[in-house]
Amino acid sequence: MSTEEARVLDAHIENGVLVLAIDRFARRNSMDQTLVNALREMLWRADRDSEVKAIVLQGKSGVFCAGSDLGFISTLSLEDMGRFEQECGDIGRLIGFVSKPVVAAVAGFAIGGGFTLAACCDIVVAGRESRWSMPEVPLGWLTPWGLKPLIERVGTAQARRLCYCLEQLDGKQAQAIGLVDYAVNDDEVEAFALQVAAKLAALPAPAVAATKRLFAGLMLKDAEAIDFEANRLFVENCREPAARQTLERKRKGVAHE
Repeated sequence: MSTEEARVLDAHIENGVLVLAIDRFARRNSMDQTLVNALREMLWRADRDSEVKAIVLQGKSGVFCAGSDLGFISTLSLEDMGRFEQECGDIGRLIGFVSKPVVAAVAGFAIGGGFTLAACCDIVVAGRESRWSMPEVPLGWLTPWGLKPLIERVGTAQARRLCYCLEQLDGKQAQAIGLVDYAVNDDEVEAFALQVAAKLAALPAPAVAATKRLFAGLMLKDAEAIDFEANRLFVENCREPAARQTLERKRKGVAHE
């Protein structure tokens, strides 16, 4: 991992558990190209590392992830924007296909791509007061990736409702619909996620890998095709006035920073 990538993703191993912490607090731990590159490299490396038995994915500074960095993507061409979101979808599916179980530790909020990123993980631990929302449609576009894991967790009709972003969920509500596996006190999220990961790490590795492989085949069936179609619709949406206005506001904000 390059020095630049290391600045946005902190990685260390604790007793067989690889802890990956997104470190872009000034951007609400949102995703840009550097972070996506770092996540991809660390997931592939963890898959090949016999020392790593399980993975915890979290955000630093008390927040999980605000999805795509709109300041970053607003500076891209539509073609490059679509390509970036496709790479984010690749990360989501990679989480499902690596042989090590991935536990999301969601504190603060999971918004947009942060929402779907958490849904892609094997186990989701969240603070009871954490905030969950998918604001893409109000911004002017369809959520461009990660919808298949979300559908598998909550069902098709409920996933559609969540995409419309009619309300925000807290961690308790997210647990009630199956999006979150464990809802705990907000100050206990990291410790509880590490406990879950440690239990997974203590299980026989071949049996854990076999379980992941079987369920990845079931839960991610057609996921790539769904991501491709969602991404294509996302790019089409971004040509429309509502989306263009959103991106222009973000572009002007970046120019004044």
